[in-house]
Amino acid sequence: MNTVVQNATPGDTTIVLHEGYFSKRNGLDWVFAVLVLAGGLYALGLYGGSMDVYEKGILLGAMPGAIVLGWFWRPLRILMLVVAGLSLLAVWSYQGSLERAETVFWLKYFFSSQSAIMWMSLLFFMATVFYWVAVFAKGRGEVIEIVASRLVWTAVTMALVGTMARWYESYLLGADIGHIPVSNLYEVFVLFCWMTAAFYLYFEAQYKTRSLGAFVMLVVSAAVGFLLWYTLVRDAQEIQPLVPALKSWWMKLHVPANFIGYGTFALAAMVAFAYLIKQNSSESRWYKLAPLWLLGIVLCFEPIVFRKSASQGMSDYWAIYFGISALIVAGILLGRQKIAAKLPSFEVLDDVMYKSIAVGFAFFTIATVLGALWAAEAWGGYWSWDPKETWALIVWLNYAAWLHMRLMKGLRGTVAAWWALAGLAVTTFAFIGVNMFLSGLHSYGTL
Repeated sequence: MNTVVQNATPGDTTIVLHEGYFSKRNGLDWVFAVLVLAGGLYALGLYGGSMDVYEKGILLGAMPGAIVLGWFWRPLRILMLVVAGLSLLAVWSYQGSLERAETVFWLKYFFSSQSAIMWMSLLFFMATVFYWVAVFAKGRGEVIEIVASRLVWTAVTMALVGTMARWYESYLLGADIGHIPVSNLYEVFVLFCWMTAAFYLYFEAQYKTRSLGAFVMLVVSAAVGFLLWYTLVRDAQEIQPLVPALKSWWMKLHVPANFIGYGTFALAAMVAFAYLIKQNSSESRWYKLAPLWLLGIVLCFEPIVFRKSASQGMSDYWAIYFGISALIVAGILLGRQKIAAKLPSFEVLDDVMYKSIAVGFAFFTIATVLGALWAAEAWGGYWSWDPKETWALIVWLNYAAWLHMRLMKGLRGTVAAWWALAGLAVTTFAFIGVNMFLSGLHSYGTL
């Protein structure tokens, strides 16, 4: 921050004047702010008749929020403007008819919800491959990392365009069907993918290191793999009407806040995994390589968990998944020393892990409070010990304890990394395991 020092008469205290927040804004910042306000007010004028007072409040609150985010991290301004432009192109191209998704070239192949999400999936897979190629590349690894990073940015863009298009498509099906696309497993997996990737991109820029992309994109690609399977088995891409309990403006706040938590917790776990690989890179004793074996078990166990797909003609999918998982584990095992050499310092890894969990915990806390208020409106009580609520509490307590030990007892290093990695298992069960194995009031996205 720039300062101005004014010296008064001898003996007087030096006065330090700090530059104001708004005075640091440049012309492009204010142009961005005007565009956001204009776009938000235009949307309010165009669709305000279909909104209740709460939805109007969310829109009005989102405008300054988007401006502050764009000022805080300037690459987001480009992302927001590109997404807005492509989304408006998609909306305009529909001309009020879903049938145009099959006849208009850029809708059919790029900007309809399903096309855009398929592009998102492909680009995330490609980014994962490029990040890992960069780890082992000789000479031009940095160029390959830049390509991988650009692929992630493009994937996030397509995910957001697909989300916006899906939102509009739901209203084309009927005013009573239209809803923000965060209501089922298909939609929230898309949300999880782009949010996790966006937070990673922020840390990539802040710490000026791209080597962590190889690890973080593994969890994103795993989510994409599940998303594709779920689409093929359940036709999950089909837009369905909301169940009565989900017809609430609380959903627009609760679910995104929840998935900021899920995404950053997953990011922290993959950074923790990188920390443990770096720590044990020169280890030859098999039991010291437990983090790697753990990854192998988790990756290869997923086909067993979803083995019921075999009866639906999907066994080949999980066989391929199993083979790719085994290759990934073998590659990391054989190349652990080279991987470790590319990773940032332990201090950076530890700091990214801490900041990810801190952000996730803050938003997960907000989501839990919002969920309680939503439950009171929908079911007449703030808490009912439903399985989803119980496991959300377990997730919250786990990361509350992690942060307490970090701030009060100086938790660092191996224990912190193992704890963060174990937290991913707890979070994953709360996210999807409850839907698979338990039933309750929150059983909206069954498998």
